[in-house]
Amino acid sequence: MTLLELALIVATLLAALTAGFVFSFASVVMPGIGNLTDKEFIRAFQAIDGVIQAGHPVFGLVWIGSVFALVAAAILAVLQNDGLVPTLVVASAVVYTLGVQLPTFLINVPLNNALQMLNVDDMDELMLASERRSFENRWVRWNLIRTAFASGVSVSLMLVLLWL
Repeated sequence: MTLLELALIVATLLAALTAGFVFSFASVVMPGIGNLTDKEFIRAFQAIDGVIQAGHPVFGLVWIGSVFALVAAAILAVLQNDGLVPTLVVASAVVYTLGVQLPTFLINVPLNNALQMLNVDDMDELMLASERRSFENRWVRWNLIRTAFASGVSVSLMLVLLWL
């Protein structure tokens, strides 16, 4: 097994785990808590996001590690291969960074942080409904985008591994 193959295996695994994470939010978490009242929805999301923001080490390793593994795989692909493999791996790294990581840090995390700042016990029903409306649809839309890109990159990397 070459260093490139090892880097691709790690990058593929971490990208696929990230895809599964955002997919679980798209398919289970958000639809599930979407059935709650506004106050319950905000509290539930605050609790879930609180675990993530507390710096859970495995989550951090997967999320940030996926970027480092993809960059390493892209560099190794460029240095060690010719033809389509470097193009696919570099494109996967760019698409993953722009389609998954960038929206996360520019859109989803700021929305999460704004929601974290809310004290639902001090809010009336109109305020709760307004905050939920300004959060939920945008967060869900961008999470679906992240899910599509993370899944597509995972499949692309799997195909590259099969090709090698």
